[in-house]
This record gives sequence, C-alpha cells and structure tokens, in this order.
Amino acid sequence: MGEVLLELEAVTKKYNLGDVDVPVLHGISLRIESGESVAIMGSSGSGKSTLMNILGCLDRPTSGQYRLDGRDVSKLGRGDLAEVRNRTIGFVFQNFNLLSRTSALENVELPLIYSGVGNRERVERAKAALDRVGLASRLDHHPSQLSGGQQQRVAIARALVTSPKLILADEPTGNLDSKTSLEIMALFQELGRSGITLVLVTHEADIATYARRVIVLKDGLVKDDQRQEPVLANPSASTSEAHPS
Repeated sequence: MGEVLLELEAVTKKYNLGDVDVPVLHGISLRIESGESVAIMGSSGSGKSTLMNILGCLDRPTSGQYRLDGRDVSKLGRGDLAEVRNRTIGFVFQNFNLLSRTSALENVELPLIYSGVGNRERVERAKAALDRVGLASRLDHHPSQLSGGQQQRVAIARALVTSPKLILADEPTGNLDSKTSLEIMALFQELGRSGITLVLVTHEADIATYARRVIVLKDGLVKDDQRQEPVLANPSASTSEAHPS
C-alpha cells in the first residue's frame, strides 16, 4: 500500500433548490494513493461532476469527511479552499479554459501570479512547463494559433506549473479527435510515471483503459471500483499505422 493522497468517508452532497433538497451523492467512501491514475465513469446524473468538484475543493460535502494530503478540507472556508487548490491541485478541462488574447506562456503563468511568484521565476517555470509538454517553440502563440491538441497541452502545462501533487482532468479528450486524444493520454501516462496522481472524469470507455483504476458511479454511489493493467498510449504506433512508410 502506498501513501493515501485522497480519502473520502461517507461523503454526501445535496443541493437546495428552493424548498426542495436534491441529493446527488449518497455516501461515497474511497481512497486514492499517491501516484495512482484513476478514471471516474458514469452516465449523466451519476454524480461524477459533483464528486470531481468536491475532490477539487471547488465544493464542500454536505456531510462526511474529505482528507487531501493528510488535511481535512471538508469544512474549510472559501479562502482556505482556494489556497489548497492553488498549492496542491492542477485542473484540466474539456474546453481548455485558456484566455484567448493571451499567449501560451502568459496562460501558463496565471496560477503563479495568483501565488505571488515573482516575474523572473514565473517566466522560467512557465517555459519549463511548456517544454515538458512539447511546446517550447509555441511560447508566444495565442490559442487561436494552436490546434486543439496544442491548446490542451497548454492547459496541462498550466496545471503542472505549480508542481501539484494531484491533477484533476474533466473530460480532457472530449473535444479532441482520436489521434490527438491518444497523444494527450500518452502525456498523462508520462506524468503519472513521474509520481503525479491523476484523476480523470470520462464517459469514453477506451480512454478509461489508459488508467490503472476505474471507478464507476451510479445514482450517487460507487457501483464498481476495479484496478487494471493500463493500455500503453503509444501515439507513434498510431501514426505509423495511419501513415505507413
């Protein structure tokens, strides 16, 4: 057993809509260890987006406990949650969430600005993060000058720049074609080998095969939780098949 990074105990979540309480999560308990790659699946309404918001400290459980990196974050206020997010978690979204009038380098710098990092260190760290995702030659490009896959790489660099222990990816391949999706999953697997914990929400069963563990939600509960030998994402093999020499 490795070190536990995330631990939920009997977590519930309900939303108040006027006079009606709408329960979404019904008592979820799970542990995710440091360095694990986990895919969370489930149909619409299963609770996976709500669970992701709680894991990302974007929302608090109605009841139960959530411990992140040894700290009970389930009752923290907004300011403390923002600090935890900025220090511990990197986010990757389906729609990339890049600032359109801002260069790749400046987009990646943003989390460091919020952390109060000085300009010189900020630039160095942002350049290093973009180099890590293979975009060292695209520092000054704006999102409109980049392909969908390149935009997602910028988003991953932005998630990496604070050296997070955890990356949460919400449908990270949802807007990408199959070849580009494979490239992004290969990058995620490479990050996983470096020790970063990865949790991704996906509705695509083939994307889940690249994770070492698959958790399936149904009606706000964990229906299935299986470990597996992940498929190795190999874009070069895909490329050679598509373009035989």
